[in-house]
Amino acid sequence: MLPVVVIAGRPNVGKSTLFNRLVGRRTALVADTPGVTRDRKEAEAKMRGRNVVVIDTAGLEESAPETLASRMRLGSASAVGHADLVLFVVDARGGLTPADRHFAQWLRRQGKPVLLVANKAEGRSAGSSLLDAYELGLGEPVAVSAEHGEGISDLMTEIVDRLPEEAADEPEETADRPLKLAIVGRPNAGKSTLLNRLIGEERMITGAEPGLTRDAVSVMLTDGERNRFELVDTAGLRRRARIEAPLEKMSVSAAIEALKMAEVVVLVIDAVDGMQDQDLQIARLVEREGRGCVVVLNKWDAVVDRNATRQAIVERLEESLPQMRGIPLVTVSALTGAGMARLLPAVLGAAAVWNLRVPTGALNRWFEDALSRHQPPLVVGRRLKLRYVTQSKARPPTFVVFGTRAEATPEDYRRYLVNSLRDKFDLPGTPIRIYFRGSDNPFVAS
Repeated sequence: MLPVVVIAGRPNVGKSTLFNRLVGRRTALVADTPGVTRDRKEAEAKMRGRNVVVIDTAGLEESAPETLASRMRLGSASAVGHADLVLFVVDARGGLTPADRHFAQWLRRQGKPVLLVANKAEGRSAGSSLLDAYELGLGEPVAVSAEHGEGISDLMTEIVDRLPEEAADEPEETADRPLKLAIVGRPNAGKSTLLNRLIGEERMITGAEPGLTRDAVSVMLTDGERNRFELVDTAGLRRRARIEAPLEKMSVSAAIEALKMAEVVVLVIDAVDGMQDQDLQIARLVEREGRGCVVVLNKWDAVVDRNATRQAIVERLEESLPQMRGIPLVTVSALTGAGMARLLPAVLGAAAVWNLRVPTGALNRWFEDALSRHQPPLVVGRRLKLRYVTQSKARPPTFVVFGTRAEATPEDYRRYLVNSLRDKFDLPGTPIRIYFRGSDNPFVAS
């Protein structure tokens, strides 16, 4: 296990900016607004040759129980409990606040090593605040400017010096690369509750308020068969016309980027509301990006007429998304856990289809049979001559048909070949790409 470094502090002291600086990429959302980070976000980083896990947390602030701020603080406290080192960040430009002093005392009681970081320490104005930071009783502060990159090198050195010694006989990671799985859907469909249920802990903040998740948050999971998954929970995707706030635009961009990086996408639908137009828009985006997909009908325990609901969703998917015919549907209640045992096997099945390579001999036999059952059409009075097909790649399954004037193949015949491929080689739900390449005619002058 890699050592864990947790970044903590009150809201708007620059924790996410520092997180991005330490991991070397813009992973966490950053905005000049307190409380942007709600769920803790983690990433691996290399500091002075040492691999560590860095965790960004929500701002620490006192609040009444059952409020959103209280749930955010509990998530941060849970992260601190797993830390090998805590970076307590204060604002050197704004000076210490009563909240800084309160949470410094709280951290001392946790019994974790703490490194005090005075952020926004660029310029001379931060000098007096640096002296004030000593009164927190956490030792000498390390002055940095996360925004400008000042002092980060010294901070990394301090971090590595304070971490537990590296085990000499630590075994190398031999497991296969984890399957990248993005969880997407409209706001309040239950995506974060679903992720929490999968990993067996309250990792993501949940509640009745829509839009709680803002950033794309990655979590590792190993199932009972030792299959490894990298789960990414994302912000809810609303219709573009309703997205106005700059912060929400950033959240949506992060969600779409997570979808593009995934191998399989879990599209979570509120089964009580049924299949909405926005759900179909998200499904079409998944198809355009060529990802495997599993549709999860969440809140199934609250559905009154289950047969009618399922049939209506299946019919709408077949009518509006024929290019992903046979997409797997899993009915669950993320709140109670009902049906969850079927989800990861469905994901693995979708990944297997998405990665499928068809043997060349079987592919040629299918092609000959498909052409004999339904001849290529006439185009401008001349019949197309489609000669052979090859699979150019998987992920998703992609095929190229070669022949004379093959590029002129009408759309309906292309759909016929795609559907025939899907039926013959059992490719339900996955996008299938098929391209047509014409051969040069040597008798036509160039």
